[in-house]
Amino acid sequence: MDRIYIDGNSLTYNDFIDVVFNKKEVKLSETAREKVVASRELVEKLDKGDTPIYGINTGFGFLANKKIEKSQIEQLQLNLIRSHCVGVGEPYSEVVARGVMLLRANVMAKGLSGVRPVVIDTLLEMLNKGVTPIIPSQGSVGASGDLAPLAHLALALIGEGEVLFENKKHSAKECFEKLSLTPIKLKSKEGLVLINGTQAMTANGLVQLKRIKNILKASEIIAAISLDALLGTNKAFDLKVVSSRGHKGQTVTAINMNKLIDGSEILQSHKYCTKVQDPYSLRCIPQVHGAVRDTVNYVESILITEMNSATDNPLVFVESEEIISGGNFHGEPVAFGMDFLGIAISEIGSISERRVEQSVNPYLNEHLPPFLVKNEGINSGFMIAQVTAASLVSENKIYAHPSSVDSIPTSANKEDHVSMGTIGSNKLSKIVDNVEWIIAIEYLTATQGLDFRKPLNGGVGVEIARELLRESVPFFEEDVEMHLFMKIAKDIVSSEKLVKTVESKIGELL
Repeated sequence: MDRIYIDGNSLTYNDFIDVVFNKKEVKLSETAREKVVASRELVEKLDKGDTPIYGINTGFGFLANKKIEKSQIEQLQLNLIRSHCVGVGEPYSEVVARGVMLLRANVMAKGLSGVRPVVIDTLLEMLNKGVTPIIPSQGSVGASGDLAPLAHLALALIGEGEVLFENKKHSAKECFEKLSLTPIKLKSKEGLVLINGTQAMTANGLVQLKRIKNILKASEIIAAISLDALLGTNKAFDLKVVSSRGHKGQTVTAINMNKLIDGSEILQSHKYCTKVQDPYSLRCIPQVHGAVRDTVNYVESILITEMNSATDNPLVFVESEEIISGGNFHGEPVAFGMDFLGIAISEIGSISERRVEQSVNPYLNEHLPPFLVKNEGINSGFMIAQVTAASLVSENKIYAHPSSVDSIPTSANKEDHVSMGTIGSNKLSKIVDNVEWIIAIEYLTATQGLDFRKPLNGGVGVEIARELLRESVPFFEEDVEMHLFMKIAKDIVSSEKLVKTVESKIGELL
């Protein structure tokens, strides 16, 4: 299929990746269009009466009891967008902003919002042409949804504010004129529809989920290098052991580890050594990495549900001819997921740093030089690289504190309990950044340690990963400007090059 059709109910994780990262074209399905038209007709029908209906002829939040005259309804929607553009801080990345656009369009495609089809069509046309609203990442408390971030999206849709196009910042007005796009003139309810929802936290969560899926595989490849470099055993990965506990994730990790270290000459060289057990950071890789895998799968299910959820307020029900106010904009399900995912992925960094310590500490490894460098004393080797890893692990402990346990009343106490889910997703992105750095450091130390085991080779997956790194990072004979090579290692990890290279040679990891 050359394009993806959205209907508000069937968007998948892979669809999200195809549109947001691969820029696949997306359109509103005809079935969905019919529902959108029907919901808009009901809004316009009820709009003709004098009954107060929230979001159509009333103020918002604490001002919901304020009746708005018919002549002011369009100005009400415009004022709503402008007044709610209060985001601050660094803007979301282009991929996150594209994710917000896609998810907001998908919500409106359900036919429960009451917008005109042109609102969805214009948003998708922007998405397809690569016009991306600049959305500040701070300012949302996660209920009534992501008001400030979504207001900045809506601002671009009406031809105001700033957008990113062809990697450059433009005014939305200028960009619309250049591409012959027509800004939306908001009608009743449409401004409120555009800003009520959880799409900023959800889109950011989905983008981080993609990175985390890569981290899970990359961290197991790198852990396998450490295992060989530290003369660890694969006995703890015996499927009889791991499957006896019943958790799916740890079995998956054990299968991956066995596949990566298969054929290791190093493993065979100490098969009959007297060492009974490895330290936990090696022996418990399936238990720790596996638990993270199970958490990731759980949170993914939450995010996929939220992708196809109606998060507006009020909702338009055509069959019963009702417009009902509710609280689907409250971000609590996503907020819990973001906190849980942050806690889980922090542990990948934590156990990775412990393997770095095992590698550089001469009291913990076997026959490796202190800090993995010859002529220690004159050379410090990886001494401070481990300190950096430790620093990032400690920083993640702060970021992993759950945002969802906090709430602060807003809108004159009308909105008296909020989720802080957007803060949780923003913190998650920082945790993911740090974990990528930590496992990149382990990639360096593990490969340096592995080279000291020459002429013996590690497992088949281990050797592929070693060769990939050595294409751009040399064996360190003496001290170097370490951070330059840390950046190279991180790029290999975060670009998915490590995972793709290994999988291309030994088959897909689970």
